[in-house]
Amino acid sequence: MLDVTVIEDPEAAAVSLDPIRARLLAELAAGPASAAMLAGQVGLPRQKVNYHLKALERHGLVELAGERRKGNVTERLMRATAASYVISPIALAAVQPDPDRFRDQLSARWLLALGARLVRDVGSLITGAAKARKRLATYALDGEVRFASAAERAAFIEELTTGVTALIRKYDAPDAEGGRDHRIVVAVHPTLKQTEPQQALP
Repeated sequence: MLDVTVIEDPEAAAVSLDPIRARLLAELAAGPASAAMLAGQVGLPRQKVNYHLKALERHGLVELAGERRKGNVTERLMRATAASYVISPIALAAVQPDPDRFRDQLSARWLLALGARLVRDVGSLITGAAKARKRLATYALDGEVRFASAAERAAFIEELTTGVTALIRKYDAPDAEGGRDHRIVVAVHPTLKQTEPQQALP
């Protein structure tokens, strides 16, 4: 089972977003199960669970893990093809975000468009690398910093921009034979505040 896989097909995306099928995917990500086992876990008739499983299998979201005999019946044990799924903007076709339509380094919406392109491109690269049975060379850095003021944040961004720009100029070799282009995305945004869990009423 993969840690994460990318859904690019619009129909597969629609299938995965169905609440019942999403619940079945979550159950099957935890381990293989039959339609009868899932029916008890999600509180649905086995026939209805089978219907949803066939739709998920048809779009490559679940697969056969094995079979077992139970009385006179052979049960199919299904499992999720990944522990989690990401829907690529490719599934949105013509309405997917495009950061090339405008450029504003201080716009949160442009940052969102960059993030969407990152999901789209890396998702396609992962799919291609998996088919070719090759390792995909990537790097990511994630961290948090607390700025004392807006002025400090602005100074940080200026130094960050200067440093990254200098590195790009140093290592960029546009005429190198056998080289490969790489995309660099640097983002800074406020940390999302975690909401406190609601206390159950007595």
